[in-house]
Amino acid sequence: MAEERTRILDRVRQRVRGRVPERGGLPALARRLRPRSVRARATLGASAVVALALGAVSFGLVGLLEDNLLHNAQSDAERQAVSTAALATEGRLGPVLIPGRGTDFLQVVDTRGRVLAASPNLSGRPAVSGARPGAPGTVRGTWNGGPVREEHRQRVVQVTAATAQGLVTVYAGTSLRQADAAGDLIVVALAVVMPLLVLTVALVTWRVTGWALRPVEAIRAEVAEISDLDLHRRVPVPASQDEIARLAVTMNATLDRLEAAGIRQRQFIADASHELRSPITVLRTQLEVARAHPDPALWGELVSGALEDTVRLQDLAADLLLLARLDTTEPAPTAVVDLPDVAREAARPRRGDRIPVGVEITVEIAGGGTVRGSTLWLSRLVTNLLDNARRHAAHEVRLALSVDAVRGTVELTVSDDGPGIAVADRERVFERFTRLDDARSRDQGGSGLGLAIARDIAHRLGGSLTVQDPPPGSAAARLGGAHLVARLPPAVPHVAP
Repeated sequence: MAEERTRILDRVRQRVRGRVPERGGLPALARRLRPRSVRARATLGASAVVALALGAVSFGLVGLLEDNLLHNAQSDAERQAVSTAALATEGRLGPVLIPGRGTDFLQVVDTRGRVLAASPNLSGRPAVSGARPGAPGTVRGTWNGGPVREEHRQRVVQVTAATAQGLVTVYAGTSLRQADAAGDLIVVALAVVMPLLVLTVALVTWRVTGWALRPVEAIRAEVAEISDLDLHRRVPVPASQDEIARLAVTMNATLDRLEAAGIRQRQFIADASHELRSPITVLRTQLEVARAHPDPALWGELVSGALEDTVRLQDLAADLLLLARLDTTEPAPTAVVDLPDVAREAARPRRGDRIPVGVEITVEIAGGGTVRGSTLWLSRLVTNLLDNARRHAAHEVRLALSVDAVRGTVELTVSDDGPGIAVADRERVFERFTRLDDARSRDQGGSGLGLAIARDIAHRLGGSLTVQDPPPGSAAARLGGAHLVARLPPAVPHVAP
């Protein structure tokens, strides 16, 4: 029984949940009804603001007008009541009272409720109020209807004064028909004018917003039509010199970068294909020769050549993989690395080469040469600079490491005594697959990626790599060849003395 009862209750709950809307129903409906375009939202917002402002102004205007009319009516009635009370105090009060300007009726009543005097329109009528004041004073109030059967409200001033026969109360009333009529007229006028004003504001806002957003729509339409094959196209820049014009300029600059990136990518693919084709072709030729001429005497030379081409392919593939990693948006490594140790390790195997590498490390304080990065990246940076210098040097390569206290950087320089780099080529040498002496560098195994990889590493680590003229009189200047300078931010900032 208990289980059956539980199942029945569960079915009832499910039916109730299916019929009763969730609490999120109204917000979801509001989100669906919310205008989706900027133009509609601007129009709705401007109309709402104007409607609220006009409503507040209208309420204030109606209130101010009514207060002013009430004050004028009350002033007239109070003046008539005070003068009538003065006549009663002096004993000169007659049985018939003539209302003055702005007063509709007058009545004087004693403490026993007897009417001592009244205006003609209250002749023969009882006291207008059953209250009997016990002390002299003035009371002001608004009555709905009144003793003269007025359809409009009346402002009544009650003045109690002491006479020789005792206290008497003077009632002076004036109609508020003018105030009511003026208020009704203003309400009707506002009821007609306010919607027209709000509608006018909505229409003007809709037109002006559409006119202002027309360049944005043109930009959007142009960008929508640009494909990866049409990156040369640009969006129109309006002559307004406003935010939309700056948006168009920024969009065109972005398209410039995209086009340049596409050109670099296509060039990179073409260059990589060309670089891979040569060793693959040579390797295939060697293997075909070995297969066609199964002479053991030729195998050693053919295997050596094939091995050299295989190593070249492996190095090229490693360079391409590293470039692909450097081109990603992943954050650069931030480990603290001792750059002097990395430089010594990179130069140690080259001391016995045909062209020796001289090392000069001048770091005055412990840890002064530490930078943030990774040992692999920094080792590749130093190795690529040394390989480039070795391929072009005649007799000597020099590696120097110091701390530039003025710039606050760790400075790594590699110099050689080769032919140097012309000023016009000092930026071109950092482009990928660029060789200033194509035939010689190809024979010596250069792929044209070493300096490009080195600069990318320096930039990813927050530094720079440039070709500069060595300081006059320095050891690098005496070599007379290329002088490459890599500057990296230190792991611990240096303070100039």
